[in-house]
Amino acid sequence: MLEVIALYFLCKKIGILASQKGLSARTWKWYTILAWILTEMIGVVLGIIFYGENNLEPIMLLGLISAFGGYLIIKFILEKRPDLKKDDIDQIRVDELQPPRN
Repeated sequence: MLEVIALYFLCKKIGILASQKGLSARTWKWYTILAWILTEMIGVVLGIIFYGENNLEPIMLLGLISAFGGYLIIKFILEKRPDLKKDDIDQIRVDELQPPRN
């Protein structure tokens, strides 16, 4: 249950970051959820390989750490994207470019 709550807040954070980049927040939230689930499954499988099927605590811990790693991968990809820039030059009107009239 705590994992779902953490994923909710992390998705919210990714949505804000995607909006700053001028990208669809909903799409990147879905990417985060997908990365979380896939990397968690990979972590659980690796935990089973390393610790065996009877050690549930280290397996679940490795799965949770891997899931957070999936979030960090998506965040890293988003942070590498350029920001949506609103330069002052784009906000200047044509009338402001002419010399002042007396």
